[in-house]
Amino acid sequence: MPPLRQHLTRLTVLGGLCLCVLGAQAGEVTVSAASSLSNAFKDLKPLYEAAHPGSTVQFNFGASGALLAQASKGAPVDVLVSADQETMNQAQSQGLVAAEQRRDIATNTLVVVVPRSAAHTPKSTADLSTARYARIAIGLPASVPVGRYTKSVLEAEGRWAGIEPKMIGANTVRQALDYVARAEVDAGFVYATDAALMPDKVRVAFTVPTTRPVRYPAAALKAAPNPVEAQRFVAFLLQPAAQAVLAKYGFGKP
Repeated sequence: MPPLRQHLTRLTVLGGLCLCVLGAQAGEVTVSAASSLSNAFKDLKPLYEAAHPGSTVQFNFGASGALLAQASKGAPVDVLVSADQETMNQAQSQGLVAAEQRRDIATNTLVVVVPRSAAHTPKSTADLSTARYARIAIGLPASVPVGRYTKSVLEAEGRWAGIEPKMIGANTVRQALDYVARAEVDAGFVYATDAALMPDKVRVAFTVPTTRPVRYPAAALKAAPNPVEAQRFVAFLLQPAAQAVLAKYGFGKP
C-alpha cells in the first residue's frame, strides 16, 4: 500500500485526457466512471466518506472506452465503472480486472430526445429516417457505450445505413445531451437518466428497446494503488444507501 504521504505528483496524459493524482494516500480511492453516473456518484461521495472515516474518493468521469484506454496505459486508478458489459469484458481480457471482482451496480434505459422547442416529435426510429431529422446526436460507437447500444438497435431494425450519415458524433453521452439541449441537432440518443437532468431543455420522444440490457459493471483493478479501498468502494455501490441515491437519479436495480 502507498505510504501515508507521498509528495510526488503523478501526471498521466492518456488518450487526450489528463488524469492528475496527488500521491495516493491511505484511504484514498480513485474511481473512473462512465459520464452518465457523474451526478449520482458526486452525491455518493459524502456518504461513502462519512461511512468510512479517513477515506476520500476522487472521480474521473468520461466515456467508458476512454477510461479503459487510460487504465490499460497505466493510469493510477482503483475502480472502473463502465456503462456496458463490452468495455468491462475488454478490461477483463486485457488482464486489468478479474472476473470474480465484477459486480453489476445499476441499469438504465435508452431514449431518443429532442429539443424542448422542437415543433415535431418523432414516434419511432422510422421517423428519424425521414428528411425532417437531418442531424442526430449519437455517441461514437467505437468508444461510447450509448453509441454502441444505438448502433446495435438501428442495425437490428435495418436503419443504421440510413441514419449513420446524419450522425453527429459525441465523445460522451453528456455531449450528445448538450447538442440536443442547445438545439444544435434535431434529435439524439441518450440514457433516460441523462434526459431527466434537463427537463427544461429537452423532452423524451420515445423509449428505445435495446437488444442487450443497459447494465453498469464495476470492478477493482488488479493494479489498483489501494486495492482494499477499491474493493470496499465496489461493495458500497450495492449497499441500500448507495442504491437509493442511484434510484433517485433514475437508475434501475442491477
